[in-house]
Amino acid sequence: MTDDYDSPWKEVLERYFPAFLAWFFPAAHADIAWEHGYRFLDKELQKVVRDAELGRRWADKLVQVTSRDGGEDWLLVHIEIQGQREADFARRMFSYNYRLFDRYARPVVSLAVLGEGRGETAGQFGYGRWGGETRFTFPVVCLNDYRDRQADMMQSANPFAVVVQAHLEAQATAHDLDRRYQGKLQLVKSLYRRGWARQDILELFRVIDWLLQLPEVLESQLWTAVQEHEEATQMRYVTSLERIAIHKGMEKGMEKGMEKGMESQRRMLLRLVRRQFGESIAEQSAPALEQIRQSLILEDLGEALFDCADEPAWLARLNAAVQAQANTSPNSELSL
Repeated sequence: MTDDYDSPWKEVLERYFPAFLAWFFPAAHADIAWEHGYRFLDKELQKVVRDAELGRRWADKLVQVTSRDGGEDWLLVHIEIQGQREADFARRMFSYNYRLFDRYARPVVSLAVLGEGRGETAGQFGYGRWGGETRFTFPVVCLNDYRDRQADMMQSANPFAVVVQAHLEAQATAHDLDRRYQGKLQLVKSLYRRGWARQDILELFRVIDWLLQLPEVLESQLWTAVQEHEEATQMRYVTSLERIAIHKGMEKGMEKGMEKGMESQRRMLLRLVRRQFGESIAEQSAPALEQIRQSLILEDLGEALFDCADEPAWLARLNAAVQAQANTSPNSELSL
């Protein structure tokens, strides 16, 4: 099974943004005048970073808020929650920050949550020469630092206590499904005693379900245990129909995440084609790449690109991939 860390974090961050700051960055939360509301500026963020070769991005959010002193700030919230941390992570954060400041001439606060490492509280990037110096520092939270706070998280009423617990449990039980089943069941049961409204319980149930995926046999066993728990506590929150809807929502989100990943693959491949063969060939390649709907084929094309001696060879290989995909099922693997 392949765990999906990206999609749940993206959704819960947008739904519970104030709680996110209260849990991870309490000083920032305390400095915001929440009574004035806040606004996500995803389209504005994409305009700034879409042309930058900044590597893989995870859950990025640009949020417009009003500070307690009456000033309007722009918060760039960058969350990296999986995989190996890249060597140029701090440079990428710096690039986001200065591009946003250059475009909007507003203060930009960059925040990061990392899915690996421990004890890190700040990231830094800088350079200097001949007496001139540029230094960029941003707050960092490491999820692994919460491993020793399980008791506190189990009692917390902040939704991100559950999100962090589910995330850490997913990492710890990647190869132990029986332990994952037990951890998932305890987390689900904990939702009922934290004093949340029914809709919040359903939302966080979905996040737990998403992060802690189980084989169908164990899922059915867990669903039976949840129903028994609801009957014992007389708290009928998750009906059978809602359980089905939760799974459909999770599948839809995973499909959306996969499509976003393939879009990133296409953009990177086009950049490589442009670099190797020029703008004209890149423009000719774009429509064909848009027809490729399988990540494995895009990966193979990336490798095949460097074996092509000239433009005709590359275009022939690309067209062959499109034709081969049309002749295969969506789940079949294609070797180029």
